[in-house]
Amino acid sequence: MNNAMNTQPTKTDDGAETYPSRGLARIGIIVPVSNTNLEPDMMLLRPSGVSLHFARAGGYDLDQVPDGEQMRKFALATLDDTVEAINAANPDVVLYGCTSATLAHGPDFDKEFTQRITQKTGVPTVTAAGALVESINEIGATNIAFSSPYVESLNKEAIAFLAQCGINTVSNAYVGNDLGNYGQGALTPDEVFNLGIRADSDEADAVVLSCTDMRAVEIVDRLQDALGKPVVCSNSALMKSARKRIGI
Repeated sequence: MNNAMNTQPTKTDDGAETYPSRGLARIGIIVPVSNTNLEPDMMLLRPSGVSLHFARAGGYDLDQVPDGEQMRKFALATLDDTVEAINAANPDVVLYGCTSATLAHGPDFDKEFTQRITQKTGVPTVTAAGALVESINEIGATNIAFSSPYVESLNKEAIAFLAQCGINTVSNAYVGNDLGNYGQGALTPDEVFNLGIRADSDEADAVVLSCTDMRAVEIVDRLQDALGKPVVCSNSALMKSARKRIGI
């Protein structure tokens, strides 16, 4: 860790160790401007003693359906001001909180994009797409079931991205209609759960729920219990990758 202070845990009356809301590390998180679920999910997943610092980034048309073209446009939009704002908080790791933005470009772009932010901040950077791949590889899944709230064409681009990373999609589920920027975040946890159920197949080693604005964190345990196999989602994968890089 580059910038965080080390603090000792305090003890509760029963002797359990607890950490304050800050002091162990800082995580900087870049959030798409229309995303309303990434920040609450990160708060749910926040390790004790770690503070979260968010900056919102635009560059896509809020009135358009977020397809591959819009997401590629978002990724290519300048991040200079947003990264500068995040870097002012002296983070120990930076998370890029849009899975589809780099999925739509491919693995090579994703790696270059990550390196670009790291060069500007001097700290490790993880994209949501990269975190998904990292988590899938860590559980040893090579055949996955894939689901997301994306338009069908972007679903196919995401599957192609994973294939280039050595991850085979054996089944998938499309939400059924083209949701707008706010429609993705409006899906209820039950709707996300059902999407995961529809995506699954006997050939899948794990189920992947892709999108940082989809309320997947709340139903991961429930879906794992129902299917009897691992479930990976964008926001849990992001926090897992961040924890690894800050040593918590």
